[in-house]
Amino acid sequence: MSPSSSSSAASAPSSAVPEGLPTWLKPRLGRASELAEVQRIIKQRQIHTICEEGRCPNRGECYANRTATFLLMGPVCTRSCGFCQVDKGHAPMPIDPKEPRKVAESVALLGLRYVVLTSVARDDLPDGGVNVFAQTIAAIRSQSPGTEIEVLTPDFWGGQPDPQAKQRSRVEAVAALRPACYNHNLETVERLQGPVRRGAKYHRSLDVLRWVKELDPTIPTKSGLMLGHGETEAEILQALEDLRSVNCDRLTLGQYLRPSLDHLPVQKYWTPAEFDRLGALARELGFTQVRSGPLVRSSYHAGEAD
Repeated sequence: MSPSSSSSAASAPSSAVPEGLPTWLKPRLGRASELAEVQRIIKQRQIHTICEEGRCPNRGECYANRTATFLLMGPVCTRSCGFCQVDKGHAPMPIDPKEPRKVAESVALLGLRYVVLTSVARDDLPDGGVNVFAQTIAAIRSQSPGTEIEVLTPDFWGGQPDPQAKQRSRVEAVAALRPACYNHNLETVERLQGPVRRGAKYHRSLDVLRWVKELDPTIPTKSGLMLGHGETEAEILQALEDLRSVNCDRLTLGQYLRPSLDHLPVQKYWTPAEFDRLGALARELGFTQVRSGPLVRSSYHAGEAD
């Protein structure tokens, strides 16, 4: 542990979660006309955004700013994480060969200067979806050459028995496209990976970020945690140190919000002051960009300088 970490007392989750959402968790609303315009462009092309599929609390604010994070390869995930609103539990959609062009058209129509591409986990595909990322990046660069592209990828594991060399080759294939930032989320601390991230592994995710840096140290890497699953402050700080050990540059910390009664319950609502403290500690550890707040999500203000 670093000096900052060792001097910080562990903050255990409270034993009782207050009824209803705290006042600081009310999302900002965008103007209805702006929301409708973004939704119209997306629905006309039958593409998906994590903003809608994940019920992001910031979608009103982001849509008002004419931004969105595109969800590639359909809205059905082959994993079954306990925290995520994205659909799961049945057969994923067939790959739409026109999706890269549709996403590129939407980026051009919205005039985006910075776009985030993410996807569901597609363990059913031979390449995990790498080719879809590649085609979509190429299509955006063709139509909007001035647009920077961040990727938020799954771990590209592919299921057992899948050699680690295959996973690494998939990660490196996306990194070789030189995105503006390569994001892959830890989501939670090491102790809670099992119940929170079913099908994912803590050190496997750290490997993703490490491999990107080994391939090209100039690509900024990013990861994030959703707080409120029962983690302690000491565990959070250990996760941040683990991220820095693989040279992760950027960090997001946000509050987990339970999408439905079928999902994991919230164990604690971390306060804005606690998020500020954790953000300050993250900067001390060397993260070059930190977004830390109750409503922060992986792509929140992603294209803005710190």
